[in-house]
Amino acid sequence: MTVRKTSQDMKPATAAKKLDIYLPATPAEFQEGFISREELTALQNDPPEWLQELRKSGPHPRSVVAARLGVSISGLARAGVTDALTTDDIDAIREDNPDWLEHERGIQADVLAEAARLKDEKKKPRA
Repeated sequence: MTVRKTSQDMKPATAAKKLDIYLPATPAEFQEGFISREELTALQNDPPEWLQELRKSGPHPRSVVAARLGVSISGLARAGVTDALTTDDIDAIREDNPDWLEHERGIQADVLAEAARLKDEKKKPRA
């Protein structure tokens, strides 16, 4: 019995998440159908103009906004930032450097330092 390799399709929301893009900002044809793994690979390797522009100027999903600001997604929520933001919006927040951003960056730094400490602790042999 031979096994035929079939293409796996994914929902547009899954493909958008894998591409780190905001689904409602994508073209209708992207939102309306299923995307195969081959199509996703093609989009990643040779992004069309709409994808390049979306990645460049947004709007960006919360995960990208959080990463660009150096905070967690939870930190964005605590600050009341729940909508997708454009690159210009992100740059404006960085420029204004509000108190919440400094506070959330501090929390993020503490979390990352603790994760690094625990990782180092696991690497040490126990006596």
